[in-house]
Amino acid sequence: MKFHQTPLQGAVLIESKKIGDARGYFARTFCAETFAAEGLETVFPQHNASASAWAGTIRGLHFQHPPHGEIKVIRATRGAIYDVIVDIRPRSATFGQWAGFELSEENGHMLYVPEGFAHGFQTLRPDTAVVYPVSRPYTPEAEGGLRFDDPVLAIDWPLPVTEVSDKDRSWANFDPEGAGPA
Repeated sequence: MKFHQTPLQGAVLIESKKIGDARGYFARTFCAETFAAEGLETVFPQHNASASAWAGTIRGLHFQHPPHGEIKVIRATRGAIYDVIVDIRPRSATFGQWAGFELSEENGHMLYVPEGFAHGFQTLRPDTAVVYPVSRPYTPEAEGGLRFDDPVLAIDWPLPVTEVSDKDRSWANFDPEGAGPA
C-alpha cells in the first residue's frame, strides 16, 4: 500500500497494489501493522456497505458529533464514486475546506477520513457498491450532516444529481462563523 497525504489535514488517499494473474487479482486492503506505522487508526469495530442503483446518486454529507466522531476508510468495490470530505474541525488549518477523490473498482484507491470530517459521495456509474470500516459504532443521537448543495461549500459534483434521500436534503448548511453546521 502507498499512503498519500491529501490537501486536507489528516486525510489520506491509500493506493492498494493489485497483483494480477490469469485468475484476476489480489490486493491487500488493510493491514493493522502498516496502518499503525503510518499513524492511522487500526481498530474498526463496525463495517458498513451501501449500494446505489443510479449514477448521480448522492449519499451524505454525514458525520458524528463528538465524542462519537468516526474514522472511516472508504472503498468502492463495484463501479465508481466521487468521494467528498469536508473538514469541520474548528481548530484545523483546513477548517471549512472540502476535497473530492475518485474511488473505483478499477483503481482500488481508498480514502482514510479522520474524525471531524463530514463525508459523502456521488455515484459515477449505475450499480455502484461501497464498503467502509468505521472506528466507532454508529450512535443515532450523535448523527449530523451538511447539505450536499450548500452554497458556502460549493461542492463541484461531477454529475447532475439524480437521487438524494429526504434526510440528506434536510441537513443544515455549513456555518463557518458558528464553527460547524448552521
